[in-house]
Amino acid sequence: MGVLKEVSVHMTVGNGETSYANNSAHQKIGISKAKYVLDECLKEMVADNGFSKCFKMVDLGCSSGPNTLSVVAEIIDTIGRLRKLNNVDHELPEMEVFLNDLEGNDFNNLFKLLPSFYKKLNEVTGNEGIRCFVSGLPGSFYGRLFPSNTLNFVYSSFSLQWLSKIPEGLENNKENIHMSMASPPEIFEAYARQYRRDFTTFLTSRGEEMVPGGRMVLTFVGRSVEDPSTKDDCAHFTLLASSLLEMVNEGLVKESDLHSFNMPIYTPSKQDVEGVIQKEGSFNLDKFEAFLVPWDAHVKHEDTLDQISQLGANGSASDHSRGKRVSDFIRAYTEPVLTSHFGSSIIDKLYGKYAKKLAEYLSTEQPSFYNIIICLRMK
Repeated sequence: MGVLKEVSVHMTVGNGETSYANNSAHQKIGISKAKYVLDECLKEMVADNGFSKCFKMVDLGCSSGPNTLSVVAEIIDTIGRLRKLNNVDHELPEMEVFLNDLEGNDFNNLFKLLPSFYKKLNEVTGNEGIRCFVSGLPGSFYGRLFPSNTLNFVYSSFSLQWLSKIPEGLENNKENIHMSMASPPEIFEAYARQYRRDFTTFLTSRGEEMVPGGRMVLTFVGRSVEDPSTKDDCAHFTLLASSLLEMVNEGLVKESDLHSFNMPIYTPSKQDVEGVIQKEGSFNLDKFEAFLVPWDAHVKHEDTLDQISQLGANGSASDHSRGKRVSDFIRAYTEPVLTSHFGSSIIDKLYGKYAKKLAEYLSTEQPSFYNIIICLRMK
């Protein structure tokens, strides 16, 4: 396979049509579905630990766009309500919030949302409400980011499926670009080995940074079966690989480039997650939940009366529209990785082909992403 090209793991920047900021409605649905676990975890943390004078938390892999600050606002609101219920409203609480992602993240887009965020926060809490101080923190969460024993709460949403690097030993995964049912057995082990290494590093780092009794709430895309060779939980990558292969056959992409490309993503099973947590040993696993979100959930959610002309007889968006909008959603988080390997000249054509394949697939299938949410308690 030769020397691996450096990958650019960040969401598509800016506010354009294919940006992550304008294509993260799907993640918003997942965040909403996971909200009850977040609320329960915060309540249990307060019941066990009480309230600190300054509550310090971080959103790891925060990305950009409106979802990030909406989650921060939800956490602040929950903490505020819990203080009132526990009759500590007379004390002036403070919160220090760190927004973390890799250096390539669109922090500028995120920071531009802060003035309206602070304004809304002041309107809701008033002068005697929670005071919040938000900072950006570039760097990889696969390593230390904070001083020892300083964090009360860690949150991460749809980031931990990303690996720190492309696994080694994928030379025989030609044309697959990820784990698929057609991949040789050593490919599954290579991905699993890198995941175990990365997630162990993540837990060890947070274990050193958090205060005793601190909590983590982590949501990420997972795998519904233990054996990845028995079910293609990443069929969207299989379709993307098929689109790339078409471009190879058309002479638009080098075959060697396709054969040397793999996505730095691992979707763990329940057994994967529990095994690493137990072996690493810094945290107790208080909650493990899973939920499904259809690939086109955001399309159905966004369809409004002014789009009636686009609706089919079955009441859902037309196949073409649905394929395009699902393609845009997936493009928002895969385009930078693909561009860093294949270059930018093929991107529009690639996702055009991909949208057609998604439309065809969604006309006969009803696939969903299997999402995992866990609550961890620092020992």
